[in-house]
Amino acid sequence: MSGFFKSSIGRKYAMALSAFFLMIFLLQHFAINILSVFSPEAFNEASHFMGTFWAVQYILQPILIFGVVYHFVMGFILEAKNRSARVKSYARNNGGANSSWMSRNMIYSGLAILAFLILHFIDFWIPEINTKYIQGDMSGLLPDGDYRYYEELTHKFVSPLRVGAYVIAFVFLSLHLMHGFSSAFQSVGASSMRKEKLQTFGKAYAILLPLGFIIIALYHHFNH
Repeated sequence: MSGFFKSSIGRKYAMALSAFFLMIFLLQHFAINILSVFSPEAFNEASHFMGTFWAVQYILQPILIFGVVYHFVMGFILEAKNRSARVKSYARNNGGANSSWMSRNMIYSGLAILAFLILHFIDFWIPEINTKYIQGDMSGLLPDGDYRYYEELTHKFVSPLRVGAYVIAFVFLSLHLMHGFSSAFQSVGASSMRKEKLQTFGKAYAILLPLGFIIIALYHHFNH
């Protein structure tokens, strides 16, 4: 089994599995964040649960961080190998004739998403770790007795520059998902009939989910 994951096919398979894991996480992340638009109280409750429940903090969070790092590192490795193979292909024919622009430039959308993740970690994850594990405040409460999560979220979307960065990042995420969704299912051997249906679902996912995050950022920016 270890030999399989060291092969080219095995790497693509593992890359696809990490992609599925991250796509499920994005849905869960969106489900919680959209609550901030409809019910600050529900958003606060959900955020406090996710931020203090031991299984999320000590099992799921490390797995998520590993999944993110693995996906990006393996993506860069596979991209380097693909570019090397394409150099030979271009010598014989027009390599771009048989692939989409997005499939040939996943590295750039990936780098844009990586830059966004760094910003997102600086905005939310690092302050959260500092509050809970360095300052030792696990209560999640403000001095007035309300949970702090909704106020912290809306505060981040006051700046138009930060909102603009979020919007651009989610556009790149949409482009990345547009190709990545169908590519992941192809890597795990989806049949041609299933692939057709999955491509339709994948396009909807790639458009609607990033759009949902953009709506959240714009909503809080204009309603703060």
